[in-house]
Amino acid sequence: MGHWVAWGAVNAALSVAAGAFGAHALKARLPEALLVTFETGARYQMYHALALIAVGLAMGARPSSLFSAAGWAFTVGIVLFSGSLYALALSGVRGLGAVTPLGGVAFLTGWVLFAIAGFKLGR
Repeated sequence: MGHWVAWGAVNAALSVAAGAFGAHALKARLPEALLVTFETGARYQMYHALALIAVGLAMGARPSSLFSAAGWAFTVGIVLFSGSLYALALSGVRGLGAVTPLGGVAFLTGWVLFAIAGFKLGR
């Protein structure tokens, strides 16, 4: 339980730091489209940081391999989705955008696993 809450909190802090970096340090340096891309990465990192905290709390109520798998899927999604958007925005290398959908699939997988675990918990 605790490690998912902790990783969620770490990712939330990193998301806030990335958002502040984007809003202050990058605003004058990046074209608007790349700044929006960077901000999207920070926003989705925060959403899924909160999802990791929810996984940790759910694991505290009832440990489940499905909850744990959801946590791993959210983590992979953060790395692939947000990470690729950060890298794309900072480097301008468009090819990095090809990785982003893989992160989106990981996020979707995490939510489906979380839902299945929640339905099983309700039985």
